[in-house]
Amino acid sequence: MAANEVIHPNIASREATLRILKAFGLHASKRLGQNFLIDPGIVNGIVRAAGIIEGDRVLEIGPGIGTLTQGLLEAGAHVTAVELDKKLPTVLAETLKGYERFTLVPGDILKVDIPAIMGEGPFKVVANLPYYITTPILMTLLERRLSITDMVTMVQKEVADRMRARPGSKDYGSLSVAVQYYTEVEKVLAVPPRSFLPAPEVDSAVVACRVRMAPAVAVQDEKLFFRVVRAAFGQRRKTLANALKGGGFQPETVVNALAKAEIDPKRRGETLSLEEFARLSDELA
Repeated sequence: MAANEVIHPNIASREATLRILKAFGLHASKRLGQNFLIDPGIVNGIVRAAGIIEGDRVLEIGPGIGTLTQGLLEAGAHVTAVELDKKLPTVLAETLKGYERFTLVPGDILKVDIPAIMGEGPFKVVANLPYYITTPILMTLLERRLSITDMVTMVQKEVADRMRARPGSKDYGSLSVAVQYYTEVEKVLAVPPRSFLPAPEVDSAVVACRVRMAPAVAVQDEKLFFRVVRAAFGQRRKTLANALKGGGFQPETVVNALAKAEIDPKRRGETLSLEEFARLSDELA
């Protein structure tokens, strides 16, 4: 072992986490949706799912006390982490001391200038997302067309089910369409509550999203495409024709567009595939 090599204790355990929390007088913040990961198997699984190799650039959201961050750094990644909790920079300075490839950016991921902090070139997103704000974070990352190649995130199991849902299922909705429009999505790990401290009241899952080179379907007007999707799911019990009218589209325009797109106006939005949404939005355009 080189003289300057630092030996780091594994943060991903109940004992180490409790020791760190006690040393800094910390408690998990319900307001920020904090649950600290204590399962080394899950940390390793996330790192593997992200395909981390030496030199990879990673954006981490909410590093907490550095549990997942440590796994990414040990795999050779350069990690830039954005943390909202003002108490944690002091903790991370200690728990990740000696790791030269770690950069901490205090702030809100929904407000941070991501291109500015990540610089040029592709990068991966790897995060244990705060559950109360998962969807806004995912949509922000996808809609901004950043240079992201992969997004591997820990989310609530119900959100994972929605991200992967197929047309006609109860979980299929606007989030399903958006995630599948931009990425190829796969559930890679089931995560039980006991993997966290404190244990949440819900099951979790790790989802890998491989960002597509081009969207899954070609559309004339992307903003209109998502407006159609939101309107279709805005009132799920209504027929597609009525939901679109309720979403602000003119009745005559809706009738003509559905006819040209060869979609039955009595169908519900939750039955439409991405291709059908694309066809319909192009006719409305």
